[in-house]
Amino acid sequence: MRSKKQVLEIVRLLEEEYPLAECTLDYKKDYELLFSVRLAAQCTDARVNMITPALFERFPTLQSFADAEVGEVEEYVRSCGFYRAKARDIVACAKLLVDNYGGKVPDSMEELLKLPGVGRKTANLILGDVFKIPGSTVVDTHCIRISNRLGLVDDLKDPVKIEFALRKQLPPEKSSDFCHRIVLHGRAVCTARKPMCENCRLKSVCQFCES
Repeated sequence: MRSKKQVLEIVRLLEEEYPLAECTLDYKKDYELLFSVRLAAQCTDARVNMITPALFERFPTLQSFADAEVGEVEEYVRSCGFYRAKARDIVACAKLLVDNYGGKVPDSMEELLKLPGVGRKTANLILGDVFKIPGSTVVDTHCIRISNRLGLVDDLKDPVKIEFALRKQLPPEKSSDFCHRIVLHGRAVCTARKPMCENCRLKSVCQFCES
């Protein structure tokens, strides 16, 4: 665990390096982000962004997704991998949103977790990006890796434990953007196989770099 001063310095350096902390999935409607995140499981955001324009054109409303045949949705999302499960979850989720939530994406963790294909990572992303709820902390593979390397957590691999550990340390109003910046940093510099420590703005506060 790091001191409060060290945590704030990590946040500051990330803000300087990545001033635009944005989700890299393209969407215009709340439910489109929900579905895009489901498609992004074990798939790159870039690939999802290639697929969703045609998908959202074919099914332009939440009701059209709810009425869709799963098999047709499968054809649009086939290249995302695990397309059968993803198509099934998207249609089921759309039906639940229409039938139980008045066509609105819910704004609480408890209700989001009731939706097919939605786990804590997706729920936190929706809460942070759509509803701007402080403390929303998205823990993906980049966050797991880099939080451990930075010493924000001590050899933790469980996403839920990391989420709550980060919630205790990060300023709530900066949590969501912090997670977006960690993803950008993980893609550009602190990669899994070969981190480029010599080019890293965080090396002065990184335990991995010091080892």
